[in-house]
Amino acid sequence: MPVNTNLWKKGRGKLGFMAPLLGAWEATAETPMGPVKCTRVFEKTLSDNYIELVARWDFGGKAYVEQAIFGVNREGVVTFWSFTNDGKNSTGIATDGTDVHPEAIAFEAEMPAGTARMVYTPDDEVADKMVWVVESKTKKGWNRFMTHSYRRVEIE
Repeated sequence: MPVNTNLWKKGRGKLGFMAPLLGAWEATAETPMGPVKCTRVFEKTLSDNYIELVARWDFGGKAYVEQAIFGVNREGVVTFWSFTNDGKNSTGIATDGTDVHPEAIAFEAEMPAGTARMVYTPDDEVADKMVWVVESKTKKGWNRFMTHSYRRVEIE
C-alpha cells in the first residue's frame, strides 16, 4: 500500500515543519518497567520563536518528565535542548528521517551511548494519530528500540 505523503500541513518559517506536532498527544505502551502512559504537549513559546515540549511518562505513580525547547541556534540550524527530571540533558539537531516516512520530523543527538534519533511521523491509517520512534545508530544503519502510537487529545 502506498504511503500518503500529504497528511501533515507545514507552517511558515524555520520551525514551520513542526506545526503538525503542535497540541497534546497521548500514548500507552508496555515497557520493561511495566505499563506507561506518555503525554507530549507541544506549544509555541517566547513570542512564537520557539516550540516547547513537555513530555510526561507516568509509570503508575512514578513520573519521568522531559522539558525541551526547539529553536534555531546561532548557526541557523534547527536545534533542540532537552532537560529531564533525573538531571540529564541533551542537545540535537533536525535531520532527515525520510527513510522512515516521507513526512518524517526527525532529530539526531549524540548521547553517552552513541548517536540517537527520534522520529515523528503521521499515522497513514488514522487522522489525528502519530507514531514516535527512537533509534540508535549502528554500523549497519538505524536500530529501532522504541515505538509509540500517539493520539491527539485535548489539553487538560
